Amino acid sequence: MGNYMLINKDWNFTKSDIDVKGKVLGKGQWTKVDVPYTWNGKDGQDGGNDYYRSTCYFAKVIKKEELPAGDEVYIQFEGVNSSADIYINGKAVAHHDGGYSTFRANITSYIAEEMELVVAVDNSKNEVVYPQNADFTFYGGIYRDVNLIGVPSSRFDLDYYGGPAVKVTPVVRGKDADVKIEVYLNNASADLRLEYSIMDGAAVIASTTVSATETVRDFVIKNVHLWNGRKDPHLYNARITLKDGKKDLDSRTVRFGCRTFEIDADRGFILNGEEYPLRGVSRHQDRPGIGNALTHSDHEEDLELILEMGATTIRLAHYQHDQYFYDLCDEKGLVLWAEIPYISSHMPGGRVNTISQMKELIYQNYNHPSIVVWGLSNEITMGGASDPDLIENHHILNDLCHDIDKTRLTTMAVVSMCDMSEEYVRIPDTRSYNHYFGWYGGDTSMNGPWFDNYHKAYPKEPIGISEYGCEALNWHTSNPAQGDYTEEYQAYYHEELIKQIAQRPYLWATHVWNMFDFAADARAEGGEDGMNHKGLVTFDRKYKKDSFYAYKAWLNPEPMVHICGKRYVDRVEDITKVTVYSNCDSVELYANGELVEKQKKDKYPFFYFDVPNVGKTKITAKAGNLKDESVINKVSEPNPDYILPQVIGGEVLNWFDIEEPEGYFNINCTLGEIMAKPKGMLLFGKLMKDMMGQKPGGMDIDMSKSDGLIKMMKGFTVKRILSMAGTMGAAPVSKDQIIEINKALNKIKR
Repeated sequence: MGNYMLINKDWNFTKSDIDVKGKVLGKGQWTKVDVPYTWNGKDGQDGGNDYYRSTCYFAKVIKKEELPAGDEVYIQFEGVNSSADIYINGKAVAHHDGGYSTFRANITSYIAEEMELVVAVDNSKNEVVYPQNADFTFYGGIYRDVNLIGVPSSRFDLDYYGGPAVKVTPVVRGKDADVKIEVYLNNASADLRLEYSIMDGAAVIASTTVSATETVRDFVIKNVHLWNGRKDPHLYNARITLKDGKKDLDSRTVRFGCRTFEIDADRGFILNGEEYPLRGVSRHQDRPGIGNALTHSDHEEDLELILEMGATTIRLAHYQHDQYFYDLCDEKGLVLWAEIPYISSHMPGGRVNTISQMKELIYQNYNHPSIVVWGLSNEITMGGASDPDLIENHHILNDLCHDIDKTRLTTMAVVSMCDMSEEYVRIPDTRSYNHYFGWYGGDTSMNGPWFDNYHKAYPKEPIGISEYGCEALNWHTSNPAQGDYTEEYQAYYHEELIKQIAQRPYLWATHVWNMFDFAADARAEGGEDGMNHKGLVTFDRKYKKDSFYAYKAWLNPEPMVHICGKRYVDRVEDITKVTVYSNCDSVELYANGELVEKQKKDKYPFFYFDVPNVGKTKITAKAGNLKDESVINKVSEPNPDYILPQVIGGEVLNWFDIEEPEGYFNINCTLGEIMAKPKGMLLFGKLMKDMMGQKPGGMDIDMSKSDGLIKMMKGFTVKRILSMAGTMGAAPVSKDQIIEINKALNKIKR
């Protein structure tokens, strides 16, 4: 596939405002960097929603003699966020909008003896390029590989939406598979030839050589070996070579898999004729200090953790991921939901960008057997679902997906408060909801019944869960409660959701939010600003939270045993609960070598033991030949290191700062309780007006159009709502303001 030359090394970077006309390296202040690189690796992860969003510049000198051999030369970028302008010796070469997909530019006519290559990268706010408003950091930079490609004048088309210029469409019929191969060429005259081959490993199982004008060919694979998810992810290769006589001009080798699938409203996901429950996670890709500038080993580590958990599916949120990761998923048999970053807020000026990003997503990823659905949008109705332009945009995207790809279905992630009867919900082939009952209002028991109600109201529509989860840091308690950010509450939450999901096989796919903690610079929650801590694994991938092992016990058949609460050592109670996760038939628990109890596995792989807490106790859980150990320690007072300080506006809000007169409201009461009283309703209305009057750049939510959001928020305490103000797009609330609000509530009788 052409002559590739990786040019990741020895770039120059500046935030200076420079004039790209003429030479630039003598202007401004430059720093030597290698790409992949982001300028938001630190400030995009530390909170405050103040990370640098502007145009920055990358520059590199390339000599003509260094270029790869070929009649023409292209430059290929695999990821530049968000918009990019390419210049060579001051001349504009190309422009690209969309920070997560591959794009190329033909630089042949700009070649000189010495070339100053400049890339102007812009991640600043605008109204035309998605994403602009979402709960994650938009890292600016060139954060994936950059290559120069030398190609012949007659070649595979490098301008075809950044894709491989080959579409392989397998259709399984009984024991065989019909395989259609389509190629896209430049300057391929009739006297040139195309050699098509299909290979199973090293063996060529079908081949033909035809005129280069025959760019569509059909083959049959007899007794086809199916791509069968994690059970057997078998892959074939299609190799197509453009030839001039005996000379090879250009070639492509693409992998593909043969499988059937359907999504049934009652039976869920069906792979190759068998029910194959899609139970897994969503994935954000960023990491500490480097943002999205990942190495191949980073991707491999992510996938290994997901496989260890036992997942069968990944929702690749909320943008196009690295081609290397799609390849890994093909090889390991993960079923994928792939989507574009059409998210949170519909922008009237963004339609063209949604279309171009969707085309790039599909054409670049068409051959991956792991992908089964194209995601149209995520939580796009934050401001309401009735906008005619929003609805039309979704119809356009839905039709576009089906026009390009006849083999896959469409889906989208619907925000919790969007009514299931909305017209927009009906647009894709299937849909999932982002529900956080038990974290953002309500309680865990509400999740399953909500989906039962949907299934009853729309029995022919497949429904799934695209997001569910709650946050956990290194806080601990023996009495977990919603909103406490403890590892124990997160474990409880996921135990309950696993039980509810397991009882509902009609859910076509379920995706935990999220596999890994990730950066969201507008957030100020849980005691660490700038982060979303809903991950089953920490941001640095070093610690698997207890909830990770709940899924491993449920989904991974490999025998395991895990004691929860290893970081929760100091405990005050005389009898403490110890939770053990295991997929074995029984678990024995020992305290200092003495058997506490032997339990047989019930319906779910969760075991709960009451253990005497006296002095220092070594806990041992045994399941068959497996064992796990932990330690607890009896203390007289709670360890303050386990308790989340309530920090508001940089100040600690102590429990004694809040007066709670009997018979009157206070900020520890729920919004639902308060709004049930007329005076409480008036106070809430004024509070929301004051809070939403200023929007520093968090989640921009129009409360006047969000009845569903208000219903969900009724389960929150006022204190929690106030602590989340920045995330919701409101002005941050200070400690003094919270105390004044509490005084106002103290005047309203319950």
